[in-house]
Amino acid sequence: MNEVVTFLENNLLFCPTKNLIGIDCLGCGLQRSFILLIEGNFVASIKMYPALIPMLMMFGYLISHLYFNFRNGAMILKCFYFLNIILIVANYFIKQFLQV
Repeated sequence: MNEVVTFLENNLLFCPTKNLIGIDCLGCGLQRSFILLIEGNFVASIKMYPALIPMLMMFGYLISHLYFNFRNGAMILKCFYFLNIILIVANYFIKQFLQV
């Protein structure tokens, strides 16, 4: 597992918005949060990018919904989608304007 973490840390994608404009984008922190989650640092992962775990849950539910076709699956996926949007936007504004 350590090799996977080292590989991911050495091959992080750069953020064009951060490089060109100098400010974070809505996705900044996602990769580092994923690495923290793989390492088992759940609290640090949530602090880095709060929407990561709900996004992973949403994609897991999406895959299972496509396979099992749950009765209210589309509505639950919409709820996941809006929850993730709220978390991403709130995290962005907190990091940008409150300098946390």
